[in-house]
Amino acid sequence: MTLRAAVLGHPISHSKSPALHRAAYAYLGVDYAYRAIDVTEAALPGFMRQVRDEVRAEGGWRGLSVTMPLKSAMVAEVDEVRGVARALGVVNTVAFEFDGTDFDQTRLVAYNTDVAGIVNALRHAGAASAPTAAVLGGGGTAAAAIAAIKELGAGSADVFVRDVGRAAEARAASAAVDLPIQVLPLAGAAAAVAAADVVISTLPPRAADALAGELAAELGEEIAARPGVLLDVAYDPWPSRVAAVWQDAGGTVVPGLEMLIYQAVEQVRHFTGLGEAMPAGVIDVMCDAVGAPRRVF
Repeated sequence: MTLRAAVLGHPISHSKSPALHRAAYAYLGVDYAYRAIDVTEAALPGFMRQVRDEVRAEGGWRGLSVTMPLKSAMVAEVDEVRGVARALGVVNTVAFEFDGTDFDQTRLVAYNTDVAGIVNALRHAGAASAPTAAVLGGGGTAAAAIAAIKELGAGSADVFVRDVGRAAEARAASAAVDLPIQVLPLAGAAAAVAAADVVISTLPPRAADALAGELAAELGEEIAARPGVLLDVAYDPWPSRVAAVWQDAGGTVVPGLEMLIYQAVEQVRHFTGLGEAMPAGVIDVMCDAVGAPRRVF
């Protein structure tokens, strides 16, 4: 039987997850079909009922990658949430666990591999320990960013959002991982962002363009040191305007594609059950599949 996995979200046609996962499964020699499925938040419960019916009938499913706008809504559709995902209430990975061929007993277990993806990408880029930190955006990916900043040793973070009344997921993440945050308006944030050791933009493509203009002016002033590390999770189009401004000022830029690869590596571990036994070479083929430089993971 061809086993199944998929990435869910809306919109989803831009996703590079199919290329990453298909390359990994081909290298591993396992017969997994992985595709992108457009699912809205309203349609998610019905879709998951269908998935469970298919699992009970024949097995087959091994994993779901979960992207926006489903990262919080998926929590209600699984049997268990593990690790940092339980604290955050935000998931991006669902693995199917079963005993032998008794598919009636299959359990859907959710994780958050975004946190590991962010931490590993920033560490690889040379991010400082215990950094001063800023997060752009206040949704589900921002929640993972806050947890990652905590793991990097930061004592607090500034979270800049377009609407300070709509940062519930960021505030919940702050409480869950015990990292104090200030939620501040994105307008006028350039000076604070320019001074941070680590900046993580979780905004949609082009949503940070206005800030980029302010940053260009701010970073053009004579400052004591060059900018720190910027991770922009929006990888299409690339480079984003804010990433280009940051790099032009001498700062280190981490493309969202690199974070995507790091978190996808963890998903493949969960979906295949290989865990730490997964061959190192699989990471090279995943990088090759999306035109990214090979990394030491």
